[in-house]
Amino acid sequence: MDTPERLIICEHCDCVYQTVTLARHQKTLCLRCGAVLQRYSGLTIQQRLALSCAAAVFWLFANFYPVMSISLKGLKNSATLWDSVLALSQGPITFIAMIAAISIIIAPAFQLVLLIWVLGFALAARRSPGFTLCMRWLETLRPWSMLEVCLLGALVAVFKLAGMLDVLPGIGLLALAVLSLLLIRIAGRDVRDLWEVL
Repeated sequence: MDTPERLIICEHCDCVYQTVTLARHQKTLCLRCGAVLQRYSGLTIQQRLALSCAAAVFWLFANFYPVMSISLKGLKNSATLWDSVLALSQGPITFIAMIAAISIIIAPAFQLVLLIWVLGFALAARRSPGFTLCMRWLETLRPWSMLEVCLLGALVAVFKLAGMLDVLPGIGLLALAVLSLLLIRIAGRDVRDLWEVL
């Protein structure tokens, strides 16, 4: 009988499979429902930690630098992600502002803190204190982190407003784009590989 560490369970249909070592560009699929079970990651612990630290820097840029600046007849205004949340909170849709704050600011920040915490200890070939809880929170936060949706909305706003006003994309927008790509790469489904490594 295989040990539990060598088995993988499909999260869609609960079919159990033995884990395999994958080569570059390979993935394993569930025979019953076709869901992706494993993907080749190709990232070492050091690379993941370096990308996580870089993502944390981009998170700071995305949150504290303007996403876009708008000017019309000498009047200029710029907005950060925090400004967008504050604008949503003024009025009857305060609940939407809370959801926006969680999905574009708080969830990515927690993901990065948890990743850096877990990977920092993994670099020394040790499990971090609270490893199981951290990994569960990483899985829980993954669907809540919606930076790519925010990025798409910001790009649509830039193109829509460009016809009426002078719109300049800011440093925050570029940082948001890079942060979205980095989070998809380091905090996606392949974060489960850390269970086997550690």
